[in-house]
Amino acid sequence: MTTLGIGLSLLCALTTNIAFLCKHRGAVAAPAVSARHPWQSLKGLFASRWWAIGWAIGFGAWMLHVGALAIAPLSLVQAVIAGGLVLLALPAERWFGFKLGRREWIGLGLSAFGLAFLMITASGQHGSSYSTSAMTAFTGGALGIGLALLLSGHQHKRLRARPGPILAIAAGLLIGLSDVAIKALTETVPGNVLSILSPWTLTALVASICALYAIARALQLGEAIQVIALSSVAANLAAISGGVLVFGDAIGADTLGIVLRGVAFAAVITAAAFVSGPVRAADAFAGKAPARA
Repeated sequence: MTTLGIGLSLLCALTTNIAFLCKHRGAVAAPAVSARHPWQSLKGLFASRWWAIGWAIGFGAWMLHVGALAIAPLSLVQAVIAGGLVLLALPAERWFGFKLGRREWIGLGLSAFGLAFLMITASGQHGSSYSTSAMTAFTGGALGIGLALLLSGHQHKRLRARPGPILAIAAGLLIGLSDVAIKALTETVPGNVLSILSPWTLTALVASICALYAIARALQLGEAIQVIALSSVAANLAAISGGVLVFGDAIGADTLGIVLRGVAFAAVITAAAFVSGPVRAADAFAGKAPARA
């Protein structure tokens, strides 16, 4: 079952990357997203054909993600998806006009190494339950950090100059929180359908809706590859941490295994720092420049 979960995670990673690239093309063509006008912003986004296409592809990726979470450890699923950044290069260059340099290719290679090692050493061991107190604490912490990032972006000049990356990180944390909440639901809903009426369903919905607005604005203000990479890193760091802290996912069977898998996790996450470097984008969509505040 773990192997199937890895396969679903890889497919999820590929479709998620394509969805993000489509959303970027749609977001820069849509009116600026504003927290003061959420409904108008949402209508403007979905009136953009490429955003609607990206959202539909992203929904399919989300279904694959839920399937992977139901049969594989949370931390492993997220690590595979994080490593799936290596799958970003082909659609980005061939279909969306981005040109990746040496720095980005190093990041993709490092990501592939970490992904391959995690797949080879997957043990399939993970916790079968979670504590409500641990889940509550994790939810509060993730929301607190996300809110702090958003507020700091308004208070500090140096952060205000880079709103795209800050919003991308905040959106990623919210996506990671949603993933942890969904994993909690997969532990109970199959056996008890009524358990879907829980605080974690509300947590997943609120986090996902807030992330939608944050990532849309981040794609309008920042470079596409940078925003995708940073949001992916933040989401996976949050979800992997939730897998270990909330669900008790096994890091390794012994000291050597823990060290080696720790290196692999670090390689996957560090790779995104390379991928998020400067990327040269071709004029792929009628020369439309990103909307800026």
